[in-house]
Amino acid sequence: MSIIVTDAGFAPAPERRIPALAELTAEATAVDLAQTDDPSVLEGRLDRLTLIRVAFPAFNDGRAFTLGRKLRMLGYKGQLLALGPVIADQYAMLRRVGFDGAEIPDEIAARQPAEQWQFRADWQAHNYQARLRA
Repeated sequence: MSIIVTDAGFAPAPERRIPALAELTAEATAVDLAQTDDPSVLEGRLDRLTLIRVAFPAFNDGRAFTLGRKLRMLGYKGQLLALGPVIADQYAMLRRVGFDGAEIPDEIAARQPAEQWQFRADWQAHNYQARLRA
């Protein structure tokens, strides 16, 4: 089981089978990307996808941040989730680069309860660029 984290808090992740990029069919509305996948191969299909999950294999592997940003720059408008053991301290950066939230393992949710994630839910107000512009 896993937990979906958004600005609204925790929710149980629904049971679902989402294909990896290599298994993606024309009918699919969701896809799982590895942190090493090239998101540009989805150009022309992004408008049909309603969910993309990008794998974060470890909290210290930041390549997936770049994939999330690239997907938004390519015009993806659907739900974008980080998938894996991201931590609450990374939530604000996830949101800044375009992720809507994260799907985290139950073990992470138990160690870092919703309050720790919600503390970072005001992600737009707490960045150095906004403070410098003010």
